[in-house]
Amino acid sequence: MHHFGYQNGVLTAEDVPLSKIAQAVGTPFYCYSTATLTRHFQVFSDAFGTADALIAYSVKANSNLAVVKTLGDLGAGADVVSEGELRRALAAGIPAGKIVFSGVGKTRKEMAAALEAGIYQFNVESEPELLALSEVASSRNQVAPITLRVNPDVDARTHAKITTGKAENKFGIAWDQARPLYQKAAGLPGTKIVGLDMHIGSQITDLAPFEAAFSKAVELVKALRSDGHNIDRLDLGGGLGIPYEQDGDSPPDPGAYAQLIRQLTDGLGVQLIFEPGRMIVGNAGILVSEVIYLKAGEARNFLIVDAAMNDLIRPALYEAHHDILPVREPAADVTLSPFDVVGPVCETGDTFARERDLPPCGAGDLIAFMSAGAYGAVQAGEYNTRPLVPEVMVNGSDFSVIRPRPSYDDILSADAWAAWQQ
Repeated sequence: MHHFGYQNGVLTAEDVPLSKIAQAVGTPFYCYSTATLTRHFQVFSDAFGTADALIAYSVKANSNLAVVKTLGDLGAGADVVSEGELRRALAAGIPAGKIVFSGVGKTRKEMAAALEAGIYQFNVESEPELLALSEVASSRNQVAPITLRVNPDVDARTHAKITTGKAENKFGIAWDQARPLYQKAAGLPGTKIVGLDMHIGSQITDLAPFEAAFSKAVELVKALRSDGHNIDRLDLGGGLGIPYEQDGDSPPDPGAYAQLIRQLTDGLGVQLIFEPGRMIVGNAGILVSEVIYLKAGEARNFLIVDAAMNDLIRPALYEAHHDILPVREPAADVTLSPFDVVGPVCETGDTFARERDLPPCGAGDLIAFMSAGAYGAVQAGEYNTRPLVPEVMVNGSDFSVIRPRPSYDDILSADAWAAWQQ
């Protein structure tokens, strides 16, 4: 569920017409709904009831400070994968004691920053990282709380670029190396084993891969305890998918996901840690764009809009689908026609949809790319020297710009002449 819908013939974000925001900030722009963020977090949290659980929002899904603060104020922790995301989480008010640090390439500098902050745990992904963290923590006379991320070799049945739990993926420690590496970790200075970590991918739309992976995780917890390790936390990552197509299949709801996990972990006596990202912010954001031209091609008709692949790269990178809605509500009996919806960037890949049936629209009309709250603005760039898209947050009948569009002067001032060009 989200809080974008038609009121009085105009698509609104909660109670704010998107046309009103467009007049104020121009297009394209991202728009986020506070009510949707709140509802999605609470639905996920409520699914686990009174269980000992930390919901560490995956900052990489949408790292805008206002978004992170909104979730932090609701009780969320943070899952970060870089020093930059760590700094964002702290700046947004997330307590360090609710931050977990994931990622396969943590540098010693990032480790030191996280130790300085006093984060909750490091999810260690390899033996070299384990040794490096031991050295960094020991040199600072600190002890790093660690879990080891173990790769269960389970196919998440999602897009190849966002599956993370198979043996050929770069993530985690091989299953048959887990117990030996835990034994090695137990003897290292500067680290303290606190739990086990597992994460198998993103946009997972079936509970079966979760069941397969988490069943193995539970058995490994028992085996590690028999080896003498204190396994008090079980970090199961994120990955629960969202509906991208209004008429498509619906992924499992958080209630069914939580029921599965309760069944598997009943009596295990661990704190559960989750790292949801897309599930919370995906349907809480949209990208609004203006039609520039209608172009009748030899083989296709094109709707050329002012948003581009540098603003929303998911269709180009993942072949992702986003529903496209006109901001002006079409008549119920309107005749739809197929269009390729494309942007102005000089790439054939700058295509949002092919032969998508849409109602009639013309230059100056506004359209909305739905379900763009996750991995949208965070992956945007300035290709073709296009300014980054502004971000707007709505709360009831109010809206606020939470990241302004930079000027061309701002963009150019980031470059510098070479010393010999002065």
